[in-house]
Amino acid sequence: MSRLPGRAPTAPPTLADVAERAGVSRQTVSNAVNNPDLLRADTLERVQLAIAELGYLPNRAARNLRTRASHLVGLRINAAQEGTANATMDRFVHSLVDASREAGYHVLLFTGDPLDPLTGYDDLLRSTAVDAFVVTDTYLGNPQASWLRERRAPFVAFGRPWDNPSATHPWVDVDGAAGCELATQHLLERGHRRIAWIGWRKDSWIGEDRRSGWHRAMKSRDLPTTGLASRVEDTVASGRGASEVLLDEAQPSAFVCASDTLAMGVLHTLADRGLVAGRDIAVVGFDDSQVAQVVRPGLTSVRQPLEEVAMEVVKGLEGLLGHPPAPGRGVLLTPTLAMRGSS
Repeated sequence: MSRLPGRAPTAPPTLADVAERAGVSRQTVSNAVNNPDLLRADTLERVQLAIAELGYLPNRAARNLRTRASHLVGLRINAAQEGTANATMDRFVHSLVDASREAGYHVLLFTGDPLDPLTGYDDLLRSTAVDAFVVTDTYLGNPQASWLRERRAPFVAFGRPWDNPSATHPWVDVDGAAGCELATQHLLERGHRRIAWIGWRKDSWIGEDRRSGWHRAMKSRDLPTTGLASRVEDTVASGRGASEVLLDEAQPSAFVCASDTLAMGVLHTLADRGLVAGRDIAVVGFDDSQVAQVVRPGLTSVRQPLEEVAMEVVKGLEGLLGHPPAPGRGVLLTPTLAMRGSS
């Protein structure tokens, strides 16, 4: 092969070069070449421009030898619990569908027996109907992650591996402790000193993590916490009952709750007693549900960055399904505080 004198040979541009130039993933470049109808028009145009600028020529032989893939990601979804205000999963699912489509994947939703967290997984795994799974139930003792690991099934978890900190699978989570510390600091800055906590049962690692943020903020000001905390089930009725007891026995001026569901229970109690949230007693929830946004006077709530969670989950999936697969990692994201009239 002849060479021009004084000029080193230039390597042909690769798919990775195109991805970097266009600011997208390698999977998105692959979709632009193989399945352009999967991409949004603006994304496709950006990738095609990068291909033209670099002079990239896809390896068609390699494309024809691709392993069979469904381009489907399985996500088990449970029915919404009665008596709660939790719409977090709905918002996450919509974000995941959008982020997956951008990467060339579609989300396959499936259900199962509420008493058996593994139903549905085995059928999809045996039939190779999906390329990977997204697991959302990572509470202590849930067997999904370990079951999938044993079968070498690719998955990314929305939630930390609470019972196995050394786990190597990719996961994405939101720092609940930081969120509740932010909520408590918000109330402290408004002059509150007796701030009560209503959270979940002690066997909930997520609930205890959130509680630690409230406790940390209170201790940073050398304020007492004894007698100001309650652990209950995540229902409106439980939040109502816990706040009644705390108001009678501890006389707090504000509440921080582990969920909007519990905070709604506090609002019910205040209404029963002729008290106004934000004027007489401050209340802060967690999840920034649709209820928090429409209830009067507006519920201040910790907002999880679920759109960013979904994007990080998809990045994890792309790493697992790449050739060669990229090692998994954990990503912990920081929430924000949506401030409204209740505080």
